[in-house]
Amino acid sequence: MAKSNPQEPFKRITVTEAKTMLDAGNVALIDVRRLDEYVQAHIKGSKLIPHDVIFGRIAEVPEDIDIIFHCAAGVRSALACEMAAAMGRTRCYNMEGGMDAWKAQNLPFEKGA
Repeated sequence: MAKSNPQEPFKRITVTEAKTMLDAGNVALIDVRRLDEYVQAHIKGSKLIPHDVIFGRIAEVPEDIDIIFHCAAGVRSALACEMAAAMGRTRCYNMEGGMDAWKAQNLPFEKGA
């Protein structure tokens, strides 16, 4: 179940919860890793917006649907959630454990750009 911390402007979810949300549709998946990490393995349908350019590309982050941010382990994506929230996004989710946890659960991913 999504966890909320009153000091954070986002919810923390497991990879299983993220997969359920993605399967249900009407959610954006933002991969905030570097391009080289994305090319090695990424979740189908994810949009690459590295965490260090979120502010400059905030227009690409939807305002009207849930947004799942993920990285390799969950740290950069938490930062991206904070930045997106600071720019007015209110439906932010951080996928805890990131791509490492996704792969550990044998969930599907793609390679290449």
